[in-house]
Amino acid sequence: MSLTTAKWTIDEYHRMIAAGILDNRRVELLKGEIFEMSPEGEPHAYFSSEAGEYLIKLLGDRAMIRLDKPITLPDNSEPEPDIAIVQRLGREYLTHHPYPENIFWVIEYANSSLEKDLEVKSKIYAEVSIPEYWVVNLKNRQLIIFRQPQDGAYTSKLTLIDGIIYPIAFPDIAISVGAIVSN
Repeated sequence: MSLTTAKWTIDEYHRMIAAGILDNRRVELLKGEIFEMSPEGEPHAYFSSEAGEYLIKLLGDRAMIRLDKPITLPDNSEPEPDIAIVQRLGREYLTHHPYPENIFWVIEYANSSLEKDLEVKSKIYAEVSIPEYWVVNLKNRQLIIFRQPQDGAYTSKLTLIDGIIYPIAFPDIAISVGAIVSN
């Protein structure tokens, strides 16, 4: 006998949320499957919050910085990245979360979720052509930058521990790797 995993659509997932079925649970929808999210330890919470504040100040009105909020992807995925840098669409976000075309880049902070963030989420984000995906490896204090999505994978991967990075969406903005990784 083979086991089959139930797959959920985004609409079904939203109905579960509206019905309160997922209340008090930290979950996200990835490729039709509902995954429990890892608990957020103090370093994770601290570094992602500080980086979010830094990016808000740095980018100003050029982008909206969403912390721990869902993004909606067409492959029945609704992840909740630690930081999503998205277009400012104002009240339009009352009717939908940011779609891939609204997303400049996303950042995940990873300790126990490092493998999932590097393997599963990088593929999910590349498949929908999010131009840039950053993973902060909290154990090694590294910033891993994925760029150039093609055929469901990122073709460029760069690992930094310090220095300056210029995001694809804002090549005139210098971002301190230290402010993202270690504040």
